[in-house]
Order: sequence, then C-alpha cells, then structure tokens
Amino acid sequence: MSLVACSDDGIDSNEEARRTYLGLDTSISKSLQLGFDGYNSASSANIAPQTTTGDATGDLTVTGQVAQGSSDNHEMRLYIGMVDYSEGPFTVIVNEGTDDEEEVDVDLTYNTSEVQLDQPYLHLSLRNVPDGDFTGELTGTYSATGDIEADVTLNLTLSGTLEAGTDGVSTVRTIGGTTVTGTATSGDGVYDVNVTL
Repeated sequence: MSLVACSDDGIDSNEEARRTYLGLDTSISKSLQLGFDGYNSASSANIAPQTTTGDATGDLTVTGQVAQGSSDNHEMRLYIGMVDYSEGPFTVIVNEGTDDEEEVDVDLTYNTSEVQLDQPYLHLSLRNVPDGDFTGELTGTYSATGDIEADVTLNLTLSGTLEAGTDGVSTVRTIGGTTVTGTATSGDGVYDVNVTL
C-alpha cells in the first residue's frame, strides 16, 4: 500500500512528517514490549506472533526471530505489522510561541505491508543480559490515512538499558531508559526524532 502525501489543511511537508510520526510515537514502546515478550517466551529461533491493539482501533503484531544461545549477548530481528492501527485523536501545537499559536486535533490510522519482509524492521542487540544494555534500529514505512494520507518512513536508532524481570528469569528494558533518535520522512518533509521511552 502506497499513498501520495497530502493533507486537507495546507500544512507544510515538515509539519506533515511531524504529525505522521507523532501518531506512531506510542506504537514504538508497544513494539519494543512485544519484541521482549516474544524474546522471553521463545523456545526456538522463531518467536510466536505477539499482538496488541491500538487504543482506538486495529492491531499491532510483531513477528521474527531471536538468537539467544549460551552467550549473554543476544539478537532480535523483528518485523512490525499494523492493520487499521490507531491510538485515536491527538493534539499538536502549531506556530508555538507566536500570536498564531493554536492546538490542532489529528486523527490518523496506520497500515503496513501484509508481506513480512516488507514490513518495518526492528533489530535489537542485547548485551550482558539480563541487566546490561541494548542498541538497535527501527526502519521502514507505514501508510497513514485520515487527516493526512501519506507514507511515513522511519529511520530510527535506539539505545537503552536492560534489567531482570520481576520473575527473576526474563529480561526487560528499563522503562524511561530508552533513547530514540533519527528521522521520520513523509514526502519532501523530514521530522527529527529525539525522545526517551
């Protein structure tokens, strides 16, 4: 599925990229959680599909492979699938700090390719499991519909800390300890991402 970037309120391309990223922002934490769920429950290289829902509509599914072995350094190679996924309306501030500042409600729904290898790719390298750290990348294209109809391509770098789960066996990421940087590109627009999850 590929959409021509367009919107109905005359926003510029960089603002379009910002809004299409912000509609996905929460899904990054969910994707990471599902990835770790699959990693911790895996009995073979292929993880069982891990699925959650958007706060408003649709599904988010993580599939792929993990490499555990006897080492304390492990790899996750995952794919992010979305079907009619939406976190519901969110508010953006435009012209912030000016006399024209205003709040705008944005409502977007996302889909990805149905083909696993064409879906956004989440790669994570875990070191010194269970209480070390990790690095990784999230790259790929999501298609948005709703207030904006556009493809948005993420090229993100992730890094964070790990800790043992409350069960004393699993490995989880430290909440609030993950940094995400990079770009979200939609059409000719680019939004610079720098968030902590």
